[in-house]
Amino acid sequence: MQLEFLGTGAGTPARFRNVTSVALRLLDELNSVWLFDAGEGTQIQMLSSSIRPRKIDKIFITHLHGDHIFGLPGLLASRSFQGGEDKLTIYGPRGIKQFVETSLRVSQTHLTYPLEFVELTDQAGVIYEDNQMTVTAMPLDHKILSFGYRVDEHDMVGELQVDKLQALNVPAGPLYGQLKRGHDVTLDDGTVVKSLDVIGPAKKGRSVVVLGDTRKTDQTIALAKDADVLVHEATYGKGEGKQARNHYHSTSLQAAEIAKQANVGRLLLTHISARYAGKSANNLAYQARDIFENTRVVNDFDIYDVPFGKQTNSRPIKLDQVDAEE
Repeated sequence: MQLEFLGTGAGTPARFRNVTSVALRLLDELNSVWLFDAGEGTQIQMLSSSIRPRKIDKIFITHLHGDHIFGLPGLLASRSFQGGEDKLTIYGPRGIKQFVETSLRVSQTHLTYPLEFVELTDQAGVIYEDNQMTVTAMPLDHKILSFGYRVDEHDMVGELQVDKLQALNVPAGPLYGQLKRGHDVTLDDGTVVKSLDVIGPAKKGRSVVVLGDTRKTDQTIALAKDADVLVHEATYGKGEGKQARNHYHSTSLQAAEIAKQANVGRLLLTHISARYAGKSANNLAYQARDIFENTRVVNDFDIYDVPFGKQTNSRPIKLDQVDAEE
């Protein structure tokens, strides 16, 4: 599980930051990529990453401001041109379906794959669940309806304890698989081996929260409670709380307060205004660390692993450390 930031800017594309888009790479878990927002130029950003549009099967739109959706029609068309055939589902506030369908109709774009929409109300809860992941949406506090999304990986069965199996003379093979699936087995000599006795403790699943634009709100604390990683906007810096509130955004300090109150593992700051260029952007993180130490300001093309267990204040990994997709 990795987070790859395709755009980390706010409002309009800037020289060093494109507008918002972040990919949750689930290649090892689901062999797919989930995209959160698709600002203008998102597909161009992908050309400098290892992500391929045909691998994306879910897109979660936080809200309908242009810097979060203007790249969506082009991305959908490119996915079709590149031979995409598998269904793609778009989640987002009411109106996202009209926006996409109008763009495709006016441009006479015909997709080669099924497109499904799940439009959310301001009372959203669990919006997707399979046997590995659960996605929860919660409304935030912005000028228009804006959502935060939480992805929870289900806890995984513990590892088979091979030393115990060998001590019990359990022959390697199909019996190992039965025990791993939770079934007790009976050996040829009549010995009953219980699955619970030879499987280690369950491995806690990981959790990632990606927010849309928002003021500081208790809704965020509830959504992000005990998450491993929180991706939070930081459009404003220290001393700009009034401006942030007037424009329905957050400061880096407010994001840090949310992270601390929610007891998250790591805070990644994004949606950075163009007025914070170069080293001044890093100051947003320095300010936040006085409140929540494990904070980083992300840049375009940063990739972060989401490891099991404690989240370290690690640097982003390089693109050449990421396996290229088939």
